[in-house]
Amino acid sequence: MTVSILRTADAWWVQTASRAARIATDATTTRELLANRGAIDDAAGSTDTVPVSGLKPLSPVTVPCRVVAQAVNYASHVRDVGRDPAKTQLTFFRKAGGSITGPFDAIVKPEHVQLLDYEVEIGLVIGRELPVGTEVTEADLAEFVCGLVVTNDVSARDVQQAKGQYYEAKSYPTFTPVGPALVLLDADELDRFGELRVKLSVNGEERQNSVVKGDMIFPPVEALQALSRFQRLDAGDLVLTGTPVGTAVRKPKAASAGPPTLEGFLASQAQNPLYLHDGDVVEAAVATDDGTINLGTQRNVVRYA
Repeated sequence: MTVSILRTADAWWVQTASRAARIATDATTTRELLANRGAIDDAAGSTDTVPVSGLKPLSPVTVPCRVVAQAVNYASHVRDVGRDPAKTQLTFFRKAGGSITGPFDAIVKPEHVQLLDYEVEIGLVIGRELPVGTEVTEADLAEFVCGLVVTNDVSARDVQQAKGQYYEAKSYPTFTPVGPALVLLDADELDRFGELRVKLSVNGEERQNSVVKGDMIFPPVEALQALSRFQRLDAGDLVLTGTPVGTAVRKPKAASAGPPTLEGFLASQAQNPLYLHDGDVVEAAVATDDGTINLGTQRNVVRYA
């Protein structure tokens, strides 16, 4: 049975339906909390609970931590940006840990950003050290991935296009909402990863809705196998697994002559109403259709700096 962990400013909690039990721990980081599974289990069995509605959840993934993300990892998204899924390679980029924000905090658009986009993603929370050279298999995947979180890979598309890289465009403060819960899973539950449905809406209008199986190109085991060749990971680190079709950025039009220019890209996107605006409400959720595994729903309001 999954265990949902919430974090507030002064405590960690195990959520049980509409209530939550405080975890008896001095942990200040996700890594420290994961090292005290006994305290988590004790709280899961506690009857001393409070209403979840009275809590103000923060990101259950604390900083500093590593944030690694997979690029164009859903076939539907690859096709939408004008590429061939069969020719797509497993690709990673880094986000600054300082981009992490809470599940109900504002997404703040920097003044210079023109094209603010969204990407609902499933985040893998690493449960133990994974040094370079570690062998990861399907059989021991749950030893390294202890749980999952809802994430939103917020992106400044104009900055991304102008600089030809992802790091800055996806790393501004508040550009990675995480939570509300860190949902711990056992091996059998993690085996159901393909059944998870990722959904995102803006102002109540559905923009993204896809089931992992049949759409995700490189599943978690392949991601960690590739990462372990060059990137160390530790408990509490976060790996984002890509997003499906439905982001605001439009498929680029074929250029009549020469490569696309930044000016051409900006002009082609200028009338696109799908980019985020001041006051927009972004809701992202991940769950299996039967509700057995439910990572919860985050709700973030867009604010202009």
